[in-house]
Amino acid sequence: MTSFVQDQWYVAAYAREVGRELFSRTVCGESILLWRTRDGAVTAMSDRCVHRRFPLSEQPSHLAGDTVVCGYHGFTYGADGVCVAVPGQTRVPRTARLRSYPVAEQDSFVWVFIGDPARAEGTRIPRAPWLDRAGWTVVSGMEPLAARSSLLVDNLMDLSHETYLHGGYIGTPEVAATPITTEVDEEAGIIRVSRHMADAECPPFYADSTGITGRITRWQDIEFTPPCLYVLHSRIAPAGVLPNPDGTDPDAFHVEVVYAITPETESSTHDFWAVARDFALDDEAVSEYLAKSNRTVVLQDVTALDALERVIAGEPDGHQELSINIDTGGLAARRMIARMAQR
Repeated sequence: MTSFVQDQWYVAAYAREVGRELFSRTVCGESILLWRTRDGAVTAMSDRCVHRRFPLSEQPSHLAGDTVVCGYHGFTYGADGVCVAVPGQTRVPRTARLRSYPVAEQDSFVWVFIGDPARAEGTRIPRAPWLDRAGWTVVSGMEPLAARSSLLVDNLMDLSHETYLHGGYIGTPEVAATPITTEVDEEAGIIRVSRHMADAECPPFYADSTGITGRITRWQDIEFTPPCLYVLHSRIAPAGVLPNPDGTDPDAFHVEVVYAITPETESSTHDFWAVARDFALDDEAVSEYLAKSNRTVVLQDVTALDALERVIAGEPDGHQELSINIDTGGLAARRMIARMAQR
């Protein structure tokens, strides 16, 4: 039995990845074919021909107008997944149709709905508006993770690991030393974890991108919408600088770090990451620096989580874990995801 949360929207790709070439990605164990029609709309369907299961993303399969032609025997499908032509006969079998997935473009992502298509319209797609909003500049990427998605959720909900795993990039002693607050909003389906550091060392990730020298005020406010969208609201300012009473914050730098956590299989994950900033908007050097640095940080996580997956996969069920205060956000996420899976 699958452990994937069904009847949910998941990120399948960045919008920039999907065009007039057949493109495939596995989401929650389902191989999905993505492509754009001639008018630019994204369509999503099963990446397996109904005839002999040939992957439609493999050459010599190709697009012919707004149809997909299987490169093995020529079965041809419309944008709705319905077969419109088969070789050697004029009658198309009534059951010759691919599974079609509800699909949506939002906030630079292509989302697909996994589960009962009839429930898609009534299911909210989580938002990350900074990725496609004026006044923000974004760098982004995706790294494959040879580990189950729950390990990435644990990793992101507890940022104390920055001090140890990401020292020299984003980690400083204050991150691990500062207590957190955790709030679970059951009605909204959001878990919030906050860590506010009043006087902290400025890590290279922020010093080299903002130009701040000396100590900083550093806020980390996490919002996680299970099962798949994580946002870290990061605020950086010189030590002692706080937002104005009216809520404006002109003397700080703001970074929105977004992760779309998409299970590929039971033991592998697509780790989509993006960093949006409200400063140095047209500075290509800053963009290049943040892209390179954040990818390095992501790859450090990948290495650690891949190792952890190997350990867990090789241990008998029922191994013990020790959890402490820093794990409250991650444990809340586990509980909420487990309830969603049961439903």
